Amino acid sequence: MPYEFTVQRRVEFSETDLAGIVHFSNFFRYMEAAEHAFYRSLGFSATLDHLDPPLGLPRVRVECEYRHPLRFEDTVEVHMLVKAKRAKVITYLFRFRNLSATPVVQAAHGSMTVVCVVRQRDGSFAATGLPAEIAARIEVAPAELLEHHERHAPRRE
Repeated sequence: MPYEFTVQRRVEFSETDLAGIVHFSNFFRYMEAAEHAFYRSLGFSATLDHLDPPLGLPRVRVECEYRHPLRFEDTVEVHMLVKAKRAKVITYLFRFRNLSATPVVQAAHGSMTVVCVVRQRDGSFAATGLPAEIAARIEVAPAELLEHHERHAPRRE
């Protein structure tokens, strides 16, 4: 569906820290990799430099809350939902589940907001509308699915 995407990957040794758990920064890489795979599944690339003028989708807000560690060789499922889509902005929700744990546990959850931009002649960026062919292929997840995702996000105590 054009509002949801799931990918599984195995944790690599190089992604862990001295404590043997996935370094926090890698969750942001996992989010970005899931977003890119989502675009590929729709027949696009996350890079929009083939357009005239070339466009970009920089991240303007990213957050992640960690609940359970992931370790080398764990299988992690990254589940992505499109939370919001406006003319120039898309917000995604992410849920990370450790499929190697018994029982399976939610390791983290996060969100990422991207803005479509065009590079100005002076090198600065200006927000611009999402290309029509991309905007038409991406939908916002149904409210009940977003509510389910939010309900199952681990809460801080």
